[in-house]
This record gives sequence, structure tokens and C-alpha cells, in this order.
Amino acid sequence: MRNKKLLTIALALVTILLTFLNNSLVPASAVTNSFTTTPIKHLVVIFQENVSFDHYFGSYPTAANLPGEPKFLADIHTPSVNGLSEGLLTKNPNSANPFRLDRSQAITCDMTHAYTSEQQAYNGGLLDKFVQHTGSKYNHCNPNQVMGYFDGNTVTAVWNYAQHFAMTDNFYESTFGPSTPGHINLISGQTHGALPYNTKIPPSFKYDGVKNGTLIGNIDPKFDDCSSKIYNVAVAMEGKNIGNLLNSKSVTWGWFSAGFKLPSIRTGNITKECDSRENHTSTSNITSSNYYPDVEPFQYYNSTANPHHLSPTSIAVIGHTDQANHQYDLTDFWKAAKDGNMPSVSFLKAATYQDGHPEISDPLAEQSFVVNVINGIENLPEWNTTAIILTWDDSDGWYDHVMPPIMSQSNDKTNDRLLGPQGLCGHALPNAYQDRCGYGPRIPLLVISPYAKVNFVDHHLTDQTSILRFIEDNWGLGRIGNQSFDAKAGSIMNMFDFTTSHPAKKLYLNPLTGLEK
Repeated sequence: MRNKKLLTIALALVTILLTFLNNSLVPASAVTNSFTTTPIKHLVVIFQENVSFDHYFGSYPTAANLPGEPKFLADIHTPSVNGLSEGLLTKNPNSANPFRLDRSQAITCDMTHAYTSEQQAYNGGLLDKFVQHTGSKYNHCNPNQVMGYFDGNTVTAVWNYAQHFAMTDNFYESTFGPSTPGHINLISGQTHGALPYNTKIPPSFKYDGVKNGTLIGNIDPKFDDCSSKIYNVAVAMEGKNIGNLLNSKSVTWGWFSAGFKLPSIRTGNITKECDSRENHTSTSNITSSNYYPDVEPFQYYNSTANPHHLSPTSIAVIGHTDQANHQYDLTDFWKAAKDGNMPSVSFLKAATYQDGHPEISDPLAEQSFVVNVINGIENLPEWNTTAIILTWDDSDGWYDHVMPPIMSQSNDKTNDRLLGPQGLCGHALPNAYQDRCGYGPRIPLLVISPYAKVNFVDHHLTDQTSILRFIEDNWGLGRIGNQSFDAKAGSIMNMFDFTTSHPAKKLYLNPLTGLEK
């Protein structure tokens, strides 16, 4: 009997030892937290470039339907949006009226969209100085073009997604300004804490920079080997971002940029490798690298950067912490997804020629990218528990007729001009960070999911950090802190319906026409 008891104890000890050894062989980063507060287990954020709400949705849901263009006919039950009224179209307070751009005019100039000039365009709520302050005057561009808008005969896919899923007409940039602040706000809600390691910004970069410790322009990240070395100017960001919060809860995630992967043959000359990264020539005949560091926000934070653009050690670890540190090439997203390993939270960045940025891209090239991504995700087994958020980083300065609410005041006498020539942007409270005047311009946001409300327009006040808040709340992450806008962000939950079970509704579109297949 005694021997039997000793044998039982010995077997138990061996079991414990084996369990310990097995667990010790599994890296902590591979332990995934799958708990969510909603049925959404996978969130994909498609983050495009430079579109105001009126620029894409000003006439929604009415399209001109001229001969030779993809035809768009709205469902009779389509709700109205806060778009361009007849009065705004014919008697606009600006020096030019809004006008329709057709598919042959998809290639446009890049408007002026700096932190100060955008505030000046809004002119204290009169919204009558867009031509003067954000209309492009470069490369023989007509500044009146800033008043142009597309309809459902050009941005056909985006309008069709709005018909079948949910959108909002009250969503804003968190602050005024160009692309990089928009990307930083998406992942941290905090553009303060910027540390330039060369503060002498060249005259040609005078609209860019760090002011009072806040990033208001486009400067490359310090923690990226491919950042521009021409002027030896780069910026690091202090503080936390959403990647840190996801890591703390063992939630898989990644930022996936087209062109992030460098040539497979490592030469040891990082400048040469960065210079030889993938590029494309756009329909405007401009050749650009697929990847630019200033639109990869996690590269600004040392804790979440992948400076050398290292590839993941295997498909199985994509989304987990390894040498890639959650920063990947876009092809890695599809490798992981097709391997049944799609991360819980994924941010997708198109190649430059497909990101919709005026002049170096266009709405038709953008449509091809967006449709192919969404069609591909709808084909995955995970679609039934997935939500896609399609939105943009900034307005490019394009006209929009809605004055943003001032949720963050700033009184930098040099850079703030929202409330008139010397009107600043209200008065920042004591100890509040300066040069975060916001909210900024109104931009589109759509939710595409089996759980998205159908043909629905949300009117609740939201901003870029509302995406941050959804991630935080869905995975129980807590808040960023340190005056991040996520603490005041409105919720996008009204765009979902989780009360009943939903069929896995899908919408497959043609990437060339934007029409349903």
C-alpha cells in the first residue's frame, strides 16, 4: 500500500514538472487574451489619406449618373447626412462654390493642410477662407479646386459600403494638421511629448515642426532606419500608445504597411536598402516609395518600433512580440490571415500610390486597394467576428462646411488662428498641453461588419480617438492617460447592433467600378 502511495505521489510530481517545463518553453508573448466585451474578436483599421467628409460624401446619396460612369442609385430608405445643401452649392460663403469632380478628374492637386492654415480656413466658424488658406497654389494649381467634391460615380465603392453597412457624419480629426499628427492621434490620442533631435527645421519645412513639445507637422520618426537623413531631422514620441496597452493584456496586434519589408538580400548599407525599397508610379505619373516612415506611427515610440524593418521570425508569431515588434509588411497580414492567425487588432496602410493622397494617388487607385482588402477579409473564416473600420488620417484641407467643436483649446499666439486673425483656439487650461487645437476637420468613417447596422448614419460626436476607445473597451485595456483624447472620446458603439444574432452579411464589390459583383 505504501509503495502504491509513493508511486502516485511520484507520478503527480512528474506531471507537475512536465507542465512547468512545457509552459517554460512557450514564450509569454504567445499567450493570447481572447476576451472581448462584444462579439468582435478581430478589428481591422484601414487608414487612408487626406479626405474631408464633404469631399467624398457632400452630395450623398445623390449621384449625377452621367453617361459612361458607374451608376449609383441609393436605396429609398437611405437616411440623410449633414452634407452640402442647395444654398451651400450655389451661394457658398467662400470665394468659389463647391463643384462636382468626375472620374476623369480623379487626379487632383494636393491642398495645403498645415496646422495653422486649416484653422485660418475655418475663420472663427464662418468657414469662408478655404480658397485663400488651404487651396493649393503650387505647380500651377487653381486654389478654387479646394472646393471640389466627388460623388457615387467616382467613389462608388465607399458609397456602396455606406449603403450596406454603417457610417457617421459627425467624426473629426482629433486635432488640426497633416498626416503624421493624425496617425499619432489614432494610436495614442496624444501629440504632445515630441522630442526632436534636430530643432533647426529648414525653411522649406517651416509649416512642419514641434511647437511647445507638441508635434504639429510631418517629420520622420527617430526609430526608423529609412527616415530622411537629408536634414538630420527626426522626432521621437514619449508616453504610451495602444500597442503598449495591447501588449500588457497579451492581445495580438500589428501595424501592416505596404513596402515596409526591405530587400531580402541584406547589404549592410541601410541607406542603400531603404533607397531601393518598393515603389510605384501613380496615375499622375509620380513615382513614390510604397512606404514612407512619417505615416508609420509606432516607429515614433522606442517601445513599439522596428527600426531595422526586421521580418517576423515565423508566420505563427505574427501579432506576437518578436524581433518585428508588431511592425510588419502588408504581405505579412495576408500570410497570417490565410494561416488562421489573424491578429486581434490590425492596422493596414496602403502603398502610397493607393492610399488616396491627392496628387500621388487618387480615389480610383484607392478604391482598388480598399475593395480588394475588404473582399479578402470577407472570405476569411474570421469574418463572422470581424469589424473593419475604414477612415482617413486628415482632410488635406478640402472644403467641409461643418465647424468642428472645440474640445481642446490652445493659445499659441504664433500657430493658433481658429477664431480669427488673432483669435487663437480658445484658451488652454493651466497645465494643459498647447498646440493641440481640436477637434480638427470632419472626415469620413465607415464600419463594415456582420454586426454593423445596415444603411445607417450615426450622428454622435466622435473623433479619431473613438477608434482608440473602442479597442480599449473591447479588450479591457484601460486608458492611455496623460491628457490623451481617449478620455473624452465619443463612442462608435451606436454603429453596431449586438442585440440579435446576425447572418454573416457580405458585400463583394468590383475594385475597378465599385459596383456589386
